[in-house]
Parts: sequence; structure tokens; C-alpha cells
Amino acid sequence: MAHGVVQVTNPSSSRWRRRTGEYGTVADALAAAADGDVLTVGPGTYRENLVIDHAITLRCADGPGTVRISPSSGVAVTVRAAAAVHDLVVEGQDSTAAALLVENCAPELTGLRVNARSAVGVEVRDSARPTARRCTVDNPAGVGISVLDAAGGLFEDCEVLAAGQSGVTVRTGGSPRLERCRVHHVSGSGLSVTGEHSSLEAVGCEVYEVRGTGLHVSQRASGQLTDCRVHGTTGDGITLDSDAVLAMSDCEVHDIPENAVDLRARAVLTLTRCTVRRFGRNGLSVWDPGTRADANACEIHDSTGDYPAVWVSDGAVAILDACRVHDVPDALFVLDRGSRADVVDSDFTRIRNTAVSVSDGANVQLDDCRIREAATGAWFRDHGSGGTFAQVTIDSAATGVIVTKGADPALERCTVTNTTESGIYVSAEGRGTFTACRVTGSKGYGFHIIDGCRSTLTRCRTERCARGGYEFAEPGPVTEDCTSDRAATPEPAPVTVPPVPERQPASQSYGLLGGVPQQSAGPAAQPAPAGRDSAEVLAELDALVGLEGVKREVRTLIDMISVGRRRQQAGLKASSPRRHLVFTGSPGTGKTTVARLYGEILASLGVLESGHLVEVARVDLVGEHIGSTAIRTQEAFERARGGVLFIDEAYALAPEDGGRDFGREAIDTLVKLMEDHRDAVVVIVAGYTAEMERFLASNPGVASRFSRTITFGDYSAEELLRIVESQAAEQEYRLGDDAGEALLKYFTALPKGPAFGNGRAARQAFEAMVERHAVRLAHVDEPTHDELQLLYPEDLPELP
Repeated sequence: MAHGVVQVTNPSSSRWRRRTGEYGTVADALAAAADGDVLTVGPGTYRENLVIDHAITLRCADGPGTVRISPSSGVAVTVRAAAAVHDLVVEGQDSTAAALLVENCAPELTGLRVNARSAVGVEVRDSARPTARRCTVDNPAGVGISVLDAAGGLFEDCEVLAAGQSGVTVRTGGSPRLERCRVHHVSGSGLSVTGEHSSLEAVGCEVYEVRGTGLHVSQRASGQLTDCRVHGTTGDGITLDSDAVLAMSDCEVHDIPENAVDLRARAVLTLTRCTVRRFGRNGLSVWDPGTRADANACEIHDSTGDYPAVWVSDGAVAILDACRVHDVPDALFVLDRGSRADVVDSDFTRIRNTAVSVSDGANVQLDDCRIREAATGAWFRDHGSGGTFAQVTIDSAATGVIVTKGADPALERCTVTNTTESGIYVSAEGRGTFTACRVTGSKGYGFHIIDGCRSTLTRCRTERCARGGYEFAEPGPVTEDCTSDRAATPEPAPVTVPPVPERQPASQSYGLLGGVPQQSAGPAAQPAPAGRDSAEVLAELDALVGLEGVKREVRTLIDMISVGRRRQQAGLKASSPRRHLVFTGSPGTGKTTVARLYGEILASLGVLESGHLVEVARVDLVGEHIGSTAIRTQEAFERARGGVLFIDEAYALAPEDGGRDFGREAIDTLVKLMEDHRDAVVVIVAGYTAEMERFLASNPGVASRFSRTITFGDYSAEELLRIVESQAAEQEYRLGDDAGEALLKYFTALPKGPAFGNGRAARQAFEAMVERHAVRLAHVDEPTHDELQLLYPEDLPELP
């Protein structure tokens, strides 16, 4: 057939009444056609705006792709009748209109290629119900397919190749069905469903390479996905908000850098036999009162970030039934009063940090679940947090269950096996009711309940626990009918030279966490000089300027440790004083120096392996999200193993208006590490006096971990002068006539504000005098030996 010729036939008419005609434009042919006619279009490009308003068939004479409808503006093709349109290329150029518009009809669209730079590639509206098969949409300037105004239709084997906005949008009551469709290389959402009565059903579809969210359902809209895949987004995989409802079955959401599935604002999600994997933040996050997620026979695994796999907060609810969560940093985090998670017949495996964490008054219920290879099986963190565990097994964790800070869970018929530390650990006013629970094969205690916590144990049993079945601190728990197969392994007989604590490999768990990851660059440990005995180190301590009260306190503590070791060697009972200390006082008063010397002395006495100093502050311990703080704290603790962990400005971990500040997570982690490894690391916390009182009150278990508080008073003016004299002698300078008296007046008049640095002030004064001395002598041709050494009052800096 010739180019640019449109033939109209009506094959259903009788032979003598069959109408046939040829037209130069498609528009002329459409004007002449009637219902049932077939328009066969010759190859070519037609610069026309077509309106199909009869039930005709429109097809290409020479096959798919040979006919292009490409007007300069407006809608390229409008369909308003039950027509059949096959194999056209539709090209729209109008940024204010759709390339292909379907209105209030039910046409069949097959093999269409919509190549456009329009507002919308294909728009379906006004209750239209098209059936589109094997159509493609490429519209880098706007939306791919838009279904609105109570329209719907069926899209089979269709593809949105590119879209400058969302790939498929459904709004104002639209309700399409997508089967085996692909949406990719779009900006905005891959699929977007918005508004009450709007809905989307997708079967066997794939959404990927999306510069935004894969699927967004909002404002009372609903959706149903079956056997679909969402992956390769830059935003969340699936987002629900504002009373949205979505059901997914046999779907996969994977390779998502943000949340794989995120629900908020009373949204409801049902997941059945779905897989969520390789996500950067939460696999499933559920927020706000009335928001609910139900997952049945689902698998969530292989996180690529440091966030919990399942996050439930702000009064939301999550239900997990027969689910598997594995190879993630944390499995389930539930926080905030009113938040709840119910988990039945599910498995949490290979969890790097905590399998189940409950905080801020939240509640969880686990029935017939299994937790294996976690750093912490379950952690009930604070007051009001609780729930019930029934027939839950925890195997091969560092610590099975932790209860702290007033939390009060109930565990019944639970089993904890093969922990590297305690099976059940309760501290800091934690409570808990444990009924018919069993701890087996713990390398620590079975039940370790300290700080006088009033837990209740009924018919519990421990077996083969290395340090003993039960370890309580008065007044301790209430127990009834509890049994153990053995006591703690006896301590070895005292020896003259204490054994060096064995260093464990970094891959092994030491506390709340599992294997310590590769350490990032952090504050380097300050090594202690090798081979110095205690007398030599004490002599250096005594040589420090001032600090008389500090020296007495340190000497008293050292004397107690030394005599205690001698009593051990003599076969007598010896107290084991806690060696952790609190240093209070202004900056620049020698706290770090004393901490270093204290570590050396303990090493010389054989109490510590090396005595080296690791100095950290808040920035080295506190991460940016849940879970990372515990990791950083553990890494710092491990660097200090065998020595002293010195935490400067420790009060910054407990800010007055901290709320959910992660500094408190560092404190909680530190408290447990100090208890579990009290013989391996000495912890010294330091800071201003008033602020350190707040720090000690931040956690009921903190104050009990430290043996004493040592106050570093401010240096007097005379002591600051002695520091300057010492620094001058070390650098081969001397104070000239009247320089000492001038320095005394200078230090007396120096403002003593919060930033006053004591020893730092002495050093800065000396350095300023050296600079002024250099400026003064630079213009002397041949200064004498004395002139090169002597510092005079005129070398003093001005008072600030």
C-alpha cells in the first residue's frame, strides 16, 4: 500500500454493499468510517491529531512501527469508542497534554509505542476501561501512564521504558489491573496510587531502576500485588501512608538503599510469602498509632546497612507469623508506649547485635520462636517496656536476655543455650518474671541478677554454666523451686605472679554485640612505657605539681590492691575493690596524666596486662543511628583491653534534654561491659563536677560500677607558677628578676571562667613568653648566653 494512504473497508458488509475507499489523511478516513470499519494505514508519518469516536479497527498496512502519529501539539490520539488500535507509534510533543488519551470507553490497544515528551504518555479517564497489550511508553518529560476519574482497564505485558515523573499513577478513583508489566528508569515513584477509592492490582510485574520510591500508596488508596518484584530504587522500596491499604503475596523487594517497606499514618499492610533482602535501612518500618503490618511466611535478610530489620514505633503494631529474619544488624526493634509486636513460630538467625529490642514502654509477645547466633537474644531496655516470651529458644548468643532500667518482661518455658556470657542478665532496677526457664551451657552465669534487682524466678533450672547457675546481689530476686546441676567453676588457687589474661580474637563476642567488625580509625591507644615498676611510676606521680588530695586517693587505692594481693598469696581472704574511677574537676588539672600513670601502676602490680591508655569522648562512642553506638562503644572497650579506657567529658553521653539521644545507649552498653569484663579493663570517666553527678544518675547501674570519685581541684597561682618554671627548665629557659612575681599577679588576675584550662593556662603563658622573648631578641645583634635564656615580666602576654 502506498505511503500516506488510508484505506477504509467494512468486511462485515455483504459483497454488493461492501464500502471501500482510500483517503489521504487518517482524519479524513476516520470521518468517513462507521462502526465496524477497518482502517488500514499506509507507512509514514502523519502530523495529525486523531480522534477515534467509532468502534473501528485501526492497523498498519506494513506491520508494527511503520505508522507514526506525530502532531506538533495537543493530544496525538484520543480514543472515545470501543475501537481496536494496533501497532501505531504515537508521538506527543505537548508538555500540557497527554500523547494518548482514552476517555469513557473500552477499546483494545495492542502493540502501541508511545514515544513522547508530553505531560502524560497514556492517560485513561472518565470511567474508561481499555485493554492494553504489549504497549510501551517512553516519556522522559512526564508521567508514563495515568489512570484517574474512576477509570480502570487491563494492561498486559506493557512496559514503561522511561518517565520523567512517576511510571504509573492512579488517582481520583482509578482502578487498573497490571499483568506482567515492567516499569523502569523513571523519576518519582515507579507506581503511585493516591486518594480514596483509588486502587491498583498488579500481577507478575517488575519495578526497577527508579529514582525515587518503587511503590507509593497514600490517602486511603489501596493496592494488591502478587508475584511482583521491586528493586533498584534510590528511595524506599514501598511506602504507605495516610490510611493506605496494601496486600502483597509472593513478592520480592530487594536492593533498596533506604527502607524496603515503610508504613505510616494508619496504613495497613499484609505480606504473605514475601521476601525482603539487601536493604540499606529498615527492611520493614512501621510508625504511628493505627498503623499495622501483618507478615506471614515472609523472609527478611541480608541488610547492607546498620539499621534494624523490623522497626516498630510511635504506637504502631507488627505481626510476624512463621517468618525468618537473618543476617541483619538487629532483627526487631520495638519502641514507644503503645507500640507492639506479636511474633509466632518465627526464626531470628545470625543477628550481629540484638535480635529483639524493646524500649520506651513498648510491648512484645513471642510464642514458639527461635533466636540463634545473636550478640544479644533479647534486650528489654527501660521502664514500662516488657511483654511475654513463651517457649522461645535462644542459642549461641553472647547474652541470652538482658533486662535493665525498670523493664519488666515475663518469660515462660524459655530455653537459653550456649551463651558466651550470661544466659539471663538483669541490672539497673530491671525486674522480670521467669517461669520454668532453663539456661544450659553458658560460659558465664546462668542467671546473673545484680544491683539488687527484684526479679521473680519460679521452677527455673541451670545446667553446665561455667561461672555458676545463679549470681545474685542483695536484696536480689524472689525464687521458688529453682535448681542447678552444679556451682560455679572453682577459682584457681592464688599464685605469686598473676596470670596474664588471655587475649580473645576480635571476631569473638565480648559483650552485648557479636563479632567486632573491622575497626575504623579512632583515637590511638597511648602505650605505657614498658618495664617500669610501681615505685618509679609513683615517683612520677609525686613529682606532679599540686594534686595532693589526688595523690593520696590514688596511693590509698594502690595500697589496698597491693595488700589484697599479698593476702591472697598468704592464703587469706582478700577484698576485690572496684578499680573503675570517676575524675571530676576543671579541664587542665592533670586528669589524663593521672589516668595514664594509674594504668601503669596497675600493670606493674600485675592487675592489668599492659596498662595502656585509650582516651575517647562522646564522638568516638555515639553513632548516628540505633545499633552503631553499641558497636563503637564495644570497639573502644576492646582497644582498651588490658589497660585503661579514659572517657573525657563523659557527661556528654547523658545530656539533660537527651530524649532518645544515643548517648544513653553507649552508657547502657558500657555498664554491661564493665560488669562482664571487670578484670580486663579499667574505666575512668572524667568531667566537670556538677555535670558528672548527672552522668552518674543517668543509669541506676552506673554509680555502682565505680569505686570512688577523685576530685581534681583547680591549681593555685603558686602551683601554676611552678608549672611554668618546670616547663621553662625543660626547654632551657629561666625566669629573670621579678618574672616570677609578675606571673603570680598574672595568674591571680586571669579570669577563671568555664573555659579556664588550668595547666593549659600555664602552658599558654609560657609559650607566649617564649614568642615575645624571640621577638625581643631578634633585633639584638649578638645576644649573650643569659639573654638567650632569661624571660622577663615584659614577655608576659596581656590579660584577656
